[in-house]
Amino acid sequence: MELSMSCADVIDLQYLSAANGWSNFNWRAGFEVIAAGNGEAEIRMKWNDRFTQYAGHLHAGMIAALLETACGFAAATVAGSLAASHFSMNCLKPVVGGVLVARGSTVRAGRRQVFARAELFVEDEQGEVSLVATGETVLVPAVDGPHRRVFRTRLGTKGADS
Repeated sequence: MELSMSCADVIDLQYLSAANGWSNFNWRAGFEVIAAGNGEAEIRMKWNDRFTQYAGHLHAGMIAALLETACGFAAATVAGSLAASHFSMNCLKPVVGGVLVARGSTVRAGRRQVFARAELFVEDEQGEVSLVATGETVLVPAVDGPHRRVFRTRLGTKGADS
């Protein structure tokens, strides 16, 4: 499969914000798309005690979800609809409280794979910002399916698959 995108296939902030809201996981987690475009994306989540592990820190699964979502959304702004084929992360320090911001960027968009990375920051109540985790994702073109038509129909836009 070759990654071949037209201008109509590139996904913008409006599309990603809507898709984020339709994703049950993202909605329940409280993810908010702050920015997206030109190979970059920023996702925000307010602290929620429901997503902690046994010691009271943010669960690594939620850290991974924030990082992978930021990577995927960043890559989608230059390569269209994608799916993750590989993901890795490094947790640098425990997260307790504050506002979390994941910043994703596209490293390279090739014909068959897109490489993206993200950093997760936490801002505490005093306004101090700390880097708490990093992640990298390899993405591949998503199999064309009805989800793309549904999203475009809800937004009132047309793409190559319309």
